Amino acid sequence: MKKERVINTQKLFIATLFFGATAFGYAQDTIQANDNVPAETEQVQTTIQNPVIDALKKQIEANPNDTEAIVKLATAYQDVKDWNSALETWQKMSTLLPDWSPLYYSQAYVYQSMKDEDNAKMAYEKYIAAVKPEELEASKKNLGYAHFFVAYKLQETDKEQAKQHIAKSLTFDPMNAEAMKLSEFLKQ
Repeated sequence: MKKERVINTQKLFIATLFFGATAFGYAQDTIQANDNVPAETEQVQTTIQNPVIDALKKQIEANPNDTEAIVKLATAYQDVKDWNSALETWQKMSTLLPDWSPLYYSQAYVYQSMKDEDNAKMAYEKYIAAVKPEELEASKKNLGYAHFFVAYKLQETDKEQAKQHIAKSLTFDPMNAEAMKLSEFLKQ
């Protein structure tokens, strides 16, 4: 299980840096290795010294503008489910690279993991707005999920907007079964 998480983290980091956020899009599907760990164990994991996190923090202290180290640190916090630290780290990135769309997707993922769906929705909307035309191809899965999440949150308050978002979701990811179900529900 731990080896799978390390591989997923490496893939996540590489994809985030080089291809926008392609592999990061379905992080909710790939970061499930510790979903069955009791909450008490998770808390212990976040308070234990982590040599990777400690090294990255020192690296960032030495160079506060090292965006590669900041991405690695945010990802490391996510790996140990330290959502508050991950969010704080992603927010640091937003001051350094405010136009970098993957950071908004990352923030949305963290908010969603924290069960803060309103802020997750806002971050997904920022992500949608921040994706540049040249990033569209590499970001299709992420855009599909982002539009799906926004549609899901809007379904009760603004059905017409929800329909627009779910249509865009299916444009980017036509095989998303959950998006298809929501689309059918919104047609009723």
